[in-house]
Amino acid sequence: MIHQLFEISLVAATLAAGLVAGMFLAFSDFVIRAIGRAEPAAGIEAMQMINREVLRSLFATLLVGLAPVSILLAIAGTFLMGRDVALWLVGAAASYIVGVVAVTARRNVPMNEHLDRIEHRSADACACWPTYTRDWTRWNHLRWVAAVAAAIGYLCATVTVAGQE
Repeated sequence: MIHQLFEISLVAATLAAGLVAGMFLAFSDFVIRAIGRAEPAAGIEAMQMINREVLRSLFATLLVGLAPVSILLAIAGTFLMGRDVALWLVGAAASYIVGVVAVTARRNVPMNEHLDRIEHRSADACACWPTYTRDWTRWNHLRWVAAVAAAIGYLCATVTVAGQE
């Protein structure tokens, strides 16, 4: 029973990390590039609205919720499943916590908060917009790569657990 519940948790973590990665990839691949090509006031206003809405989204729940789940899975995997599974889960948790959660908290969120305090039609806003889109996207690239790495770690742990049966 615990083995099956653990496997289901691994599949859910794989899917959650993949969804987080996909959202970050969409922003890196075309969302920021598209709004970055708009007039600065329009792009800034759009990003301000996105940043306010994301706080009440399923995405935010997945982004934040997967952090403690990652830690719990790494601990459980270490004690219940053995070294091979534990290594995948510790790697996945480290990738997610450092590359997604820490980068979000230390880089992207402060940039978003700064942007939110700016009047989107001001000269300061227009001047900072190109730097914001460039820097925000660079950090976001790291987030989607880290989320993909976490998803791969969870997937490999799932396959390893399934192979132990």
